[in-house]
Amino acid sequence: MHVDPILKTKEEIGYMREAGRILRSCHEQIEKWLAPGVTTGDIDERVEAFLAEKGATPEQKGYRGYPYATCASVNEVVCHGFPDDRKLAQGDVVTIDMVVNKDGWLADSAWTYGIGEQRRSISKLMHRTERALHKAIAQAVPGNTLGDIGNAIERTARLYRYGIVKPLIGHGIGQYIHEPPNVLPYGKRRTGMMLTEGMVITIEPIFTKGSSGAVVWDEDGWTVRTVDGSWGVQYEHTIAITSDGPLILTDGT
Repeated sequence: MHVDPILKTKEEIGYMREAGRILRSCHEQIEKWLAPGVTTGDIDERVEAFLAEKGATPEQKGYRGYPYATCASVNEVVCHGFPDDRKLAQGDVVTIDMVVNKDGWLADSAWTYGIGEQRRSISKLMHRTERALHKAIAQAVPGNTLGDIGNAIERTARLYRYGIVKPLIGHGIGQYIHEPPNVLPYGKRRTGMMLTEGMVITIEPIFTKGSSGAVVWDEDGWTVRTVDGSWGVQYEHTIAITSDGPLILTDGT
């Protein structure tokens, strides 16, 4: 069933941009906090305190019963990992995903961080997944389609024979975490919903070192990990579609 996106005014996009600035500044702190021996539980507590200082709240805490301020996904866990007391080790990767609520308006961003020096193959996976995100963002202009965004992601994954975690997708966002439309990380050019000024969406490719991208959910109903045990990484921004081109609301500008 086709559901129209909830278009945002320039003023509303400005409110979301403020939430995005807070989110970005929090990610900058996370990058400083992460180190061997730190736990994702530590990071989660620090994030909640940081947001409170900024007059913001973690929107996903309590969302459908989710108990934490952040999702913290380590190595073969690719999404929705629970923060815990496991100490991060040299060479691990961890994705911290969060949604910030500032005065009722939301911004959503995930970023993968390497703990210390990375294996060359994992460094390449991180770099190329982030590149896929920016190639997809470049397609987020009025008159293009959701298929153009997904195709840009898919072409990058195919080039390097990475897996795409296809069940986990981007989405519209505004005053609710998940609004229409769905933003798939794969697709054909010139297909799907046309992008129009005022749409605000998340673009969030998740690539795996293994070529299948197949995942399973843990018994907790949240934690998603690769079937083959290969590591995965994710990069996500919240984007406004404007007549002047894509406006990244979560890059701190």
